[in-house]
Amino acid sequence: MTRPLDTTIRFLWILFFTASFAIASEPDDTDEFVVRQGDKLVVGNREFRFISWNIPNLHYVEDDMRFTQPMPFRWPDAYEIQDALESVRQMGGTVVRTYVLSVRKAEDPPNLPCHVLAPGEFCEEGFKALDTVLAVARAKGIRLIIPFVDNWHWWGGVPQYAAFCGKQTEEFWTDPRLLEDYQQTVRFVINRVNSCTGIAYKDDPTILAWETGNELHCPHSWTRAVAGYIKQLDGRHIVLDGKHTNILEQESIDNPAIDLLQTHHYERSSHEMIEHIQTSARQSRGKKPYHVGEFGFLPTASMTEVIDTIIKEGISGGLIWSLRYHTRDGGFYWHHEPFGGDLFKAYHWPGFPSGQAYDERNFLNIVRSKAYAIRGLPEPPRDVPDSPTQLQVTPGGLITWRGSTGASGYDIQRADAPSGDWQTVGENISDAENQHHPHFADRSVKIGACPLYRVIARNQAGASQPSSLVAEEQQITITHNTLVDELRDKSILLDMQGDLEFQQNQARKFKEDAHRLVGNQGARVTWRTPQRMIGAKFYLFAEHDMEVIQAMVSADGRHFESIQLDKQTYPIDAAGTYGYWLPILYSCNGLTGDVQYLRIEFKELAHLARVELSYRAR
Repeated sequence: MTRPLDTTIRFLWILFFTASFAIASEPDDTDEFVVRQGDKLVVGNREFRFISWNIPNLHYVEDDMRFTQPMPFRWPDAYEIQDALESVRQMGGTVVRTYVLSVRKAEDPPNLPCHVLAPGEFCEEGFKALDTVLAVARAKGIRLIIPFVDNWHWWGGVPQYAAFCGKQTEEFWTDPRLLEDYQQTVRFVINRVNSCTGIAYKDDPTILAWETGNELHCPHSWTRAVAGYIKQLDGRHIVLDGKHTNILEQESIDNPAIDLLQTHHYERSSHEMIEHIQTSARQSRGKKPYHVGEFGFLPTASMTEVIDTIIKEGISGGLIWSLRYHTRDGGFYWHHEPFGGDLFKAYHWPGFPSGQAYDERNFLNIVRSKAYAIRGLPEPPRDVPDSPTQLQVTPGGLITWRGSTGASGYDIQRADAPSGDWQTVGENISDAENQHHPHFADRSVKIGACPLYRVIARNQAGASQPSSLVAEEQQITITHNTLVDELRDKSILLDMQGDLEFQQNQARKFKEDAHRLVGNQGARVTWRTPQRMIGAKFYLFAEHDMEVIQAMVSADGRHFESIQLDKQTYPIDAAGTYGYWLPILYSCNGLTGDVQYLRIEFKELAHLARVELSYRAR
């Protein structure tokens, strides 16, 4: 977990980086609450409509899938929150729906962060992250929908509140004590004073709506009780019915404590999805505002039809599932969506070749145009990205940087001195090309050099200023070059033999690694380095802790000798959630002789995700 920033410094940071991002073509109404007028949402004297995003991990990261990291959950930091909400702003979005407040599960490891630790017991660090989300959203003119509790078990929810008291899950809807436990959370959140802004949540117009929960399978009597209770505590904010449905139910429309209606949609055809949305639009017309709270997992043309329906029907808005943002460690958070037919992953702005299978870039361009169209605004030009931040250069020339919002690619430049001749050694490099590993290997750098690097972000609007240089005491000496194989295809391999297959499916089981070579027992693969090999790393996944490969090296490619590999496993806490396979790192260092060939043989079924081969001239 990250160390919380001093709240005053953090809020000044937020203001500094967001003050210039107000949308000039709309009035500044950040101090006005969105209210219900008939079947419309209104802010000030204008109707409030939106095409925007669900960002499930905006306030709680569930996707820290670095290979050696055993815990996938952590709190986001200020950079990540800034990047997430700036992505939405650049796409013309004005609303973000978060996911729920996490609740501790009995089987959770002790170091797993959660918002609700027990009835009436809350994690301050988690709510400080939510404070930061609200502060950044306010500065960017984005409103939040916040659901209080989950129907599902992923982050803990209804089943966990029941388990705290030794009750059955279904008793959550009727048991007075469980109702009070839920209401304790509601009271705590609504009455909380933001540590960044000093504004009580109940007085903050940044919050568009309180949602009773996410996809709740609840009786309407429970909704009437809790929505009325929310209204007692906070009469200024809209209350949203969190009941799970894809066609509105009359009881929700008739509930006097519910202001805003929604449906969720993952139908397999746009025709069926649109038919359900149109039915709900007719039911709500003239009565209450209605929006599509979640929808997705359809091809671009079908999703465009759905968005056009939302606009034409006069529906208040639609929130697409889902967007993920840059990580502070370099690259993006990834989230494979099993329900999306083993095709869709969470979207990354502004879209990348890595998302070509689900037409990411084209779809995000369409979303941007529709987000302005529903507000009656022309689509503005893109913003030139800010300068990225360089994070690390290894002695093997592997370079990591922290991405810039809206950048489609990066140029990597190298020089011998700050005033030297900067040479471009990598052009238009994507930071969405692979998951959780350095994104560029400088294989042309000389051994023994102490190079300086800088990174320039680019998109269709232009190029950023270069990143700042690393401090002199952080400069490294290059000791070797690195050949990296991400196993997208066989282009880097010298030879393949046996039962082998390149796979991109079920990435969640493999810590989101989307390109893997699957080897069965007896299969062999061989690499050749340009110069003498001195070391190697193999990143693999296996179903269990077992010896899955053996390695051999050769100087001539014909006569191979076995070598000893060091092995390290990285078990994942709460591994049962997604059926994670075990990450195993094999490595060897200090290879001697004129070795240039390396072969591995699979002893058991395993997924090989990445190979790094270190080499240098004698």
